[in-house]
Amino acid sequence: MTKFGGIRFTPSHNKQCPTDPHFCNKKDLFPFCKVSGSSPFKRQRKKDHKNKTEFKMWNFALKLLFLIFIINTTTTTLVSATDHIVGANKGWNPGINYTIWANNHTFYVGDLISFRYTKNQYNVFEVNQTGYDNCTIEGATGNWSKGKDFILLDKAQRYYFICGTGGCFNGMKVTVLVHPLPSPPSSNNHTSADQKSAAATYQIVSWSSSLMVLVSLILPIWF
Repeated sequence: MTKFGGIRFTPSHNKQCPTDPHFCNKKDLFPFCKVSGSSPFKRQRKKDHKNKTEFKMWNFALKLLFLIFIINTTTTTLVSATDHIVGANKGWNPGINYTIWANNHTFYVGDLISFRYTKNQYNVFEVNQTGYDNCTIEGATGNWSKGKDFILLDKAQRYYFICGTGGCFNGMKVTVLVHPLPSPPSSNNHTSADQKSAAATYQIVSWSSSLMVLVSLILPIWF
């Protein structure tokens, strides 16, 4: 047995074990050398492992904080927007009076209007009033055909939408008037404040669902 700085090196099969622990760590050169006791290399490996673990924990914490910041920022930005689903659960289909549906909604700048329909069977065209009245797509300013289309209402004006596959003649047309964003409610207008509070609560829940999807997509990439 060879002793070096409080560390014992035991030779195997009567073979000579080097006295320098640096060589004893090289198993490919000295497979017969067994190290007992507390090796400085073992202590260093433990220290390195601890440092790597701490680094991973800090890295995880920073990414989590950044993700929370993104969620809070996105929620604050989007909480005032509402997604108006055309036809509600009936979707974008023939034989539905969309004028009644539109009259039951109030549209503001920044809101979304979305169309749900069978892809490759129907579509959506944004047209002018003439195209709306005559069910023509000439001069259309936009068109969508994915089957689940989200359209941003970014101007305070009247919008006209029709189906360009012939469905317009069967009622697949809708026009909506978009209003400027309302000013903050006064303190003595309790009814208006309650309505806006209820709408904000609904919007938070709606956007929270979207953010959950966003988080589920980001987390596997980061972590």
